[in-house]
Parts: sequence; structure tokens; C-alpha cells
Amino acid sequence: MRLIVSIFLIQAALNIGFSSIKAQHVNQTQELLINDSLTLSSVLQNVMQTHPSVKQVEEALNAAEARIGLAKAGYMPDIDVTANYTRLAPVTKFNFPGFGNIQLFSENNYVAALNYRQNIYDFGKTSGNIKLETENKVLLLKNVDLVKQKLTIITTNTFFSLVFLQDAIIIKEEELRTLKEHLGFIEKRNATGSATKYELLATKVKISTTESQKTDLFTMRISQTAILNSLMGLSVTNKLFLNNELKISSPLISQDSLLGYALEHRVEMLIAKEKESLLKMQFNVVKSQNNPVVNVFVSGGGKNGYMPTIDKIQPNFSAGLGIRIPLFDGNRMKNNLLQANSSITSSSYETEIVRRNISNEVIENDANRIAASQKINQYELQLDQAAEAFSLATISFKSGAITNLDLLDAETTVSESRLMLLKAKIDYIVSIFRLKTSLGDKLY
Repeated sequence: MRLIVSIFLIQAALNIGFSSIKAQHVNQTQELLINDSLTLSSVLQNVMQTHPSVKQVEEALNAAEARIGLAKAGYMPDIDVTANYTRLAPVTKFNFPGFGNIQLFSENNYVAALNYRQNIYDFGKTSGNIKLETENKVLLLKNVDLVKQKLTIITTNTFFSLVFLQDAIIIKEEELRTLKEHLGFIEKRNATGSATKYELLATKVKISTTESQKTDLFTMRISQTAILNSLMGLSVTNKLFLNNELKISSPLISQDSLLGYALEHRVEMLIAKEKESLLKMQFNVVKSQNNPVVNVFVSGGGKNGYMPTIDKIQPNFSAGLGIRIPLFDGNRMKNNLLQANSSITSSSYETEIVRRNISNEVIENDANRIAASQKINQYELQLDQAAEAFSLATISFKSGAITNLDLLDAETTVSESRLMLLKAKIDYIVSIFRLKTSLGDKLY
């Protein structure tokens, strides 16, 4: 029962955050054979190249580039061609002595023109918008790293959960083989009357319990395999075999420097600071909205209606220089500035929240790393002691000093010790990955 509880605890600990992962479309360009031995680095590379979350945030960069282009359009001229026809009726006519009938307007009026308009100077409005959109793109680039970091955590947890289940099943299969060998031995002794029915039934119960535990492990492996396949864009039923990677070095940073290093390198902290910078730029853009705008316009083409031959189309042009100076906007800019300033203040609070969360994560992950390291030493000693106890139990059983059940208990203790040592090693590896992630190191 303790073993079953331990297994479910491992499953729960390694699956934090997995429930939000949805099955993705199969990526036909990625081919993973059933018997491939996958490493964590190859899995991470696959996820970063194919996962739609990464593709989505990368596509947002294209939209950001387009917004920069739109902002730069403020420096470009606006050119168009216009043409129209107007029929007037009635038109004013009168008789002038010596000149006859005079018509002031033509019934048919034609106008065609090429128009050119351009802002000459807007006192920083366009340049401010360009800086704002450029900073937005920088923020999106950091969001790409944030998405990849979150996927790295999920993928790493799933990978090592599968590594544990893969090795735990092997341990259980070895335990079952030994139990069945013992069962055959007890059945022979029972037939000769040298073993009791209790020993026979107790051995069968141990086999049943171990088979049940193995079934649970198989079920968990199916679930975790589906999640890992989904992350890589493969069919959820694709079978995987993972390379048992249980060696990784701890970060080469002193404990006193961990917090400072994390606050300088964590992408969440960089994003929080970038948001503050972005909001300050937005504040300046709002301030510039009521700045004057100086523009020039030129229009040239042809039209009729000029005296004395009002029906003849003649070339014409117009050109001018204009300025727009806002005087009153109904307090829009005032309220927009108040709102922008409030956003800056709120962003500073958000930055402080991020700083505290990062500090807590670093301390927690470093403590978990130390605890897991200590547990490895403890379970290695426990496994050695359990193996020695089993060796002594085997000798005692052969001499008739203990029963078959005592021998099975000793062997079960060895199996449980192997599982607990495996769990401790997995916990240690995962804690190092989490510590490196909390420090801002890129693992993908």
C-alpha cells in the first residue's frame, strides 16, 4: 500500500500544469520510430519547432512589424487621383447688350485631378508612435521566450515522469518474476506437506498486489505518453522509449548570488520592466496627441467651366500650406494622461509581484534540490542495507531459520528501496531543471 501511495504522489508531483495541454494536430514531417530512444534535448527541440503556442506568438511578431510600418506611414505622403462629372440644371443665362446670351456655368462639368498631401511636421507624434510600436515588438520577442520556457517546464516534467514509469515497470516485472518463481517453489513444498496453505495464499496475494501496481504504472505511462506525443505534435497513440537521463550538473552559482542572478535573467522580470518602459512611451504618445500638425497639399488636373469658353477643359492646380492647432478637446487628453499614469503605477506594482514570486521560486527550488540530494544518499544507504538483509534472509531461509514469507518481505523491501531511490533521483533531476528555469537559464 505504501508503494502505491508513493507512486501516485510521484504522479501528482510531476504532472502539475499538465491538465491544460490539449491534443495537437499530427506533424507529418516529424518521424519518431517506436523503438527510438529519445533524449530530453531532442524532445525539447521538437516541441519548440512544432508546438502551435510557439507558432502563434511568432506570428504575432509579423503583426507587430506591420504596426511599425503603419506608424512609419505618418512620414509618407498621401497621393490619390479624383475625377467626377456633374450635371447642373437650370444654369444661369442672361442677355448682355452687345454680347448676346451669356451662360455663367456649363450644364456638363468635368473635373480630374492628382492630389498630393503630406504632413511636414507634427512635433513628435509620428516618431513617438514608431518608438511605441518598436517597443511592442521587443516585448513580443520576450513573450516568445516566455512561451518556450513554460513549454520547457511542462515537457521536462512529462519526460521525467515517463522515465520513472518506464523504469518502475521494469522493477515491477523483475519483482513479479521472482514472486512467481517463489510461488512455484511453495506449490512444490505444499504438495509434499512442507509448506502451509497460508504461505501459498500469502504468496499469491503478493503477486496479485504487484500485478495491480504494475497495471497502475502502465496506465500512467499511457497517459503521460499521450501528453508527450501531443506536445511534439505526434499521434497520441505513438509509442515512445525514453533515454534514461539521470545526470545533470547543478547551476554553477553560489547560493548567495542565486536571487540576484534570477532577477537579472528571468524573462518574466525582463517583460515586467519592458512593460513599464512601454507604458512610459505610451504616456509620451498621449501627451503628443494635441501637438500642432503642419501639412502641405498640391492638387493639379483639368476641368471645364472657365470663362469665356466654359465647356473647354483646361489645366488647373491648387497648392497650399496648412497648420492644425487643437485648442480644446473636451478634456480627453487630460483623462487619457491620468489613465496612462495610473497604468504606469500599476505596472510598477506588477513588477514587484513578479520579483517576489521569482524570489520564492528560487528559494523553494534550491531547497528541493538540496532535499532531493540528501534523499538520494539516504535511499542508497537504505538499498544497500535492504540488499544485505535480503542476502542474510536467503541464507536463513535455506537453513530453515525463517519462512518463505519472511524471505519475500525482505525481497519486497529491496524492490521498494529501488523504487524510492529512483524517485529520489528523478526528484533531484527535476529540481535542478526547475532551479535552472527559475534562474532564467534557457534549457531549450
